[in-house]
Order: sequence, then structure tokens, then C-alpha cells
Amino acid sequence: MAHLLVVESWVGSMSRLLPRAIREGGHEFTFLTRDLHHYLRSAPEGAAHPLLGARNVITADTNDTEALLPEVERLHAVFGFDGAITSCDYYLPTVARITGHLGLPGSRPEAVENACRKDATRRALSDAGVPGPRFAVHEEWADIARAAREIGYPLVAKPVDLCAGMYVRRVDDEAQLAAAFAALDDFPVNARGQRRTPTVLLEELLDGPEVSVETVSHGGAVHVVGVTDKSIGGAPAFIETGHMFPAALTAADTEAAEQTALSALKALGLVDGVVAHTEVKLTSAGPRVVEVNPRPAGNRITELVRHVTGIDLAAACVDVSLGRAPDLRRTDTGLRSAAIGFLVPERTGTLASLDGDPLRDAPGVLEVQLAEPGRQVKAAGSNNEYLGHVMAGDPDGVGARKRVEALLAEVRSGLVIR
Repeated sequence: MAHLLVVESWVGSMSRLLPRAIREGGHEFTFLTRDLHHYLRSAPEGAAHPLLGARNVITADTNDTEALLPEVERLHAVFGFDGAITSCDYYLPTVARITGHLGLPGSRPEAVENACRKDATRRALSDAGVPGPRFAVHEEWADIARAAREIGYPLVAKPVDLCAGMYVRRVDDEAQLAAAFAALDDFPVNARGQRRTPTVLLEELLDGPEVSVETVSHGGAVHVVGVTDKSIGGAPAFIETGHMFPAALTAADTEAAEQTALSALKALGLVDGVVAHTEVKLTSAGPRVVEVNPRPAGNRITELVRHVTGIDLAAACVDVSLGRAPDLRRTDTGLRSAAIGFLVPERTGTLASLDGDPLRDAPGVLEVQLAEPGRQVKAAGSNNEYLGHVMAGDPDGVGARKRVEALLAEVRSGLVIR
């Protein structure tokens, strides 16, 4: 039995998948957080809270890494941690610093920090010759406006240190760029109380479909698990509206996406102790890296992978964080594809009606999760405002996405927001 230090988490699905994987692996964990109420306020309905499975729950200032390291060292002397882990983007660099400080398995802190900062990722990939969009990084408005004119509209404006598509916007002219800049400037602190950097990343707008490559790195080798497709909506935002695994691509496009992701991971040094989710655009000029995430995919993509291949990426994440070889053997699950579609609100108001009960027993349905009436809703600007999702599988081929889209159409027909 191993003992893991879990530093913060999301309050969504990965907050349940990781504790489950730790428990099913025969291990235990200590949970470290600066604000326990952040999780208790979002306790999952109809299930035991995942934190109830912790051996210890300890409060410490996880936002002050320099003060946290000696505190974790003292805890390590008492509990003898075998590894450290998180599912929250904002604490991935903190965990990397902890594992480096304690001599536990994991990627180099510099590699994780560069992957978690979009501007640092761009520079590292550019230096290594990994294809990506033309880009510029600035803080001051005059520099941003000048760089935008040099790159050319339309382009994409991004914060360098947020996730879930927050404040990522397509901008078609300087007025839209100014609005995007002002919105970012009005959001100086993230949801975890961490002060943001004011840096803005400008990128050339890329054409073509977007996919993600799911990988597991262990012992200096990167193993490709597969490629997931992605649908985007909510313009000028970039909201993920659905995914399918495996992506319905030609063999050549699949190979191109995989090799591009492998090049990006190698350039960043993410070749050991990490489950990664690398986003790639298949443009008319060839594949281009969008971003690299040194953690398992969100939006239930890990469950799509598990339903099709039998590979549990949450369990793989636990294994590599302990320095152990992950089980990446494929099994015949009876499904050839699995897809998920998200219900994205397009207007603000109160959710008056939403009924998914008729779908739960429909053929091929794997999951239905929908918000309860009475919830306050706002028009989505990122991946944080979903009203629920539907997941379905296809035993014969890559028809799962089509099935999910039909099911979501039924759900939307009964959606009422007042």
C-alpha cells in the first residue's frame, strides 16, 4: 500500500476519479488544501464525498509554495509519502516543486511550469521547431495592439495562466481586442485566490479541426493512448461542446497528430511521470500545437477512453506519480467509439425545465447528467457553465458522436430558461 499526497483538486469529475483510482489501487491519501469549504460547498449528490476516503485532511496555504515546502517536508517525515498528485491545473507546478523537493517520482518542475504557462509553452516549442501558430506575448496595451497588427486579424487573445477556455476569445479587429484586454484586466485573481500575471498571448487564428492526443509518460518513454476529437461553439469564445474517442480521422492525420504531440512533450521535457492531454489543430498547412496540459484530460475524456479501450487514465496517473509502470493494456469493451456532448446555455436566466429521464434507458447511453430546475444560469463564456452532458457509445464504429448529437437535440427541445 502506498501513501499519496493529494494537493487540491477540482470539484468536478476528476475529484472523484482520482480518489477512486487511489482506493482501487489499494493505496491511501492525505488531502492538502487551503480551503476545505471550497470542496464541501460542492459535494456531489447521491454519492459519498470523495474526501471521506482521505486518511488525513490537512489545511495549509497551498498558494505560498515557498512556505509550503518546509511544511510538506515535516508532513513527509511523519507520514512517509510515496508520491504527490493533483488534478487542478493551478497546482500542477506546486506538486512538481514538492516532488522535486522531496525526491519523489514526477516530471521536472521546470517542465511542468513551462507547460502550465501558455507563453512559456509557446517559446519552448518555437525554440525546438515544433509547429505552432505565429504568436506574440505582451503586457501593455500599446504593445499588444501593435503585435496584433503585425500578426493580422482575425486572431486569438488568451490569458497565459487560466484554464477551461476562460477569457480565450477570437478577435476580428482592434475594438474587439481592446474589449478582450479590458475583460482580462478586470480578472486579476483566479478562482483559487492566486494573483494572475497580466500577460496576454496573441496567436494566429488556425483553420481546421482540433483534436487532442492522450499520452502516458513513464521511465523516459511516452505512450500514446489515442486521439480524441473536439467540437467547438460559443463564438467568439472557444467552448468545448463535445468529444469523441477515437477521433474519426484518416490514418495519416492520426499519425500526424500523434507525432506532433510527441514532439511537443519531448521539447518540454514531459517524458516521465505524467499523463498528458495535448491539443493539436489539423490545419491546411499541417498540424499545429494549441497547448499541452500535463494532467489527464478533463470533460470526461478519460471516461470515453476507458469505455472504448478499458484503459483507466486516472489509474495510470496514480501509477506514474508513484514511479510505477501503468497498465496500458487494451481490452475488448464491446464499444468501438464513445462520445460526449455538453448542454451549453446561450442565455442568462433561471433554469425552469430540463428533463433527461427519458434518455437514461435509451440504447447506447452511458451517462446522463443534467442540472436541476431552479439553477441560476448565465450565457456560457467558457467550459465552466455547462448545464450537463450526455455520453453514448457505438459498438460498431465511429457513430457515437452522431448518436450523442441526436440525444442532445431531444434534451434541448425541453430546455426552458426564464
